[in-house]
Parts: sequence; C-alpha cells; structure tokens
Amino acid sequence: MAMDNDYLESIKKQFQYYKILGDKTFAQLNEEAFFWQFNEESNSIAIIVNHLSGNMLSRFTDFLTSDGEKEWRNRDAEFEGSATTKQEVLAQWEKGWNCFLQALASLTEEDLARIVYIRNQGHTVTEALNRQLAHYPYHIGQIVMLGKMLAQQPWQSLSIPKGGSQTFNDIKFSQAQQKAHFTDEFLNQKSDEPRN
Repeated sequence: MAMDNDYLESIKKQFQYYKILGDKTFAQLNEEAFFWQFNEESNSIAIIVNHLSGNMLSRFTDFLTSDGEKEWRNRDAEFEGSATTKQEVLAQWEKGWNCFLQALASLTEEDLARIVYIRNQGHTVTEALNRQLAHYPYHIGQIVMLGKMLAQQPWQSLSIPKGGSQTFNDIKFSQAQQKAHFTDEFLNQKSDEPRN
C-alpha cells in the first residue's frame, strides 16, 4: 500500500531529524556539560544517552524475531551512566542509533502489520515504532533543554530562531503549495549549518 510506504518514509525522516537535533546540541557543548546533573534525582546528558542507547540496542537487535526487552539489558544501570568522556558518550549515541536505523531501514510495508513483543506484550511493528517515536524525542528534548542551559557560547538555534517566525513564514508562504515532509529542509542541510 502506498500509505504504508509513506508511513515508513515519514517515520524514517522524523527519527533522523531527532538524531540531528541531538548531534547539533552535542556539537555546542564542552565535555563537562555532558556530565552535569542538577541533583541526584536528575539525569545528565551522558545518562540520558546511555539510556537511549540501551533502549535502542535492546528493542532493535533482532527486532522482528525476539522480545524487545533483552535478557542482557540492565535498564537500571543505564541510569547510573558508564561513560567518562564526551567521546565515549558520542560512541554510545552512535552505537544505539546505528542499530536502530539499520533495523528501520530493513523494514518493508509488509512488516508493518507483523507482531513484535516488548516484555511479552504484543505490538504491531507500526505500534512499536510509534512507541519509540514518543519515547526518543521525549529524551532528546531533555538533552536540548540541558544543552541550552549549559552551552558556553551563544546557543545556535536548532529550529526557527527567536524573533524569526515572521521571516520564516514569509518565505514559506511566498512559495507554491507543495507536498513535502517537514524535515526535508532540515535533513538536507550540512550538519554544521544553522537552520533558518
């Protein structure tokens, strides 16, 4: 079905978009910022990344054939953090995303109705992906908020800069109506190029 194919393409772009938000946040932070915690109950960026990576590896290793909560996963340990350098945090981030994006890229329209399990609870593949589309941006939003607070230099906006909404809208409404995904412009930019 074309609608299922649209769904797969759309969700791939949305996940790539959220990864880039994290990437562009990390690029603005020094090593110390990755490990800052407001208090003992709060999570540092390093801890959030450790949790996201652990979740991705567990959910998307053998995604279609084994339960998404792997026996080898230690979720509680994800919130203790294991990385001690920015480089180690970035390696965890990439490892999790690589596992997830490879699994996502391998899916076909026919897979979307298949049943996968998370802690013995059945989900269609579509439901399982939607579950993560709510979960991962939730944590990436936390990373971006911490990044804004901890950046040592003026923050480079990841979306429409403050005070720039009218200019952005003027540009958009000066163009002909067209079918496009909201992430297309963002995903086509170079990683070091700020968004307008």
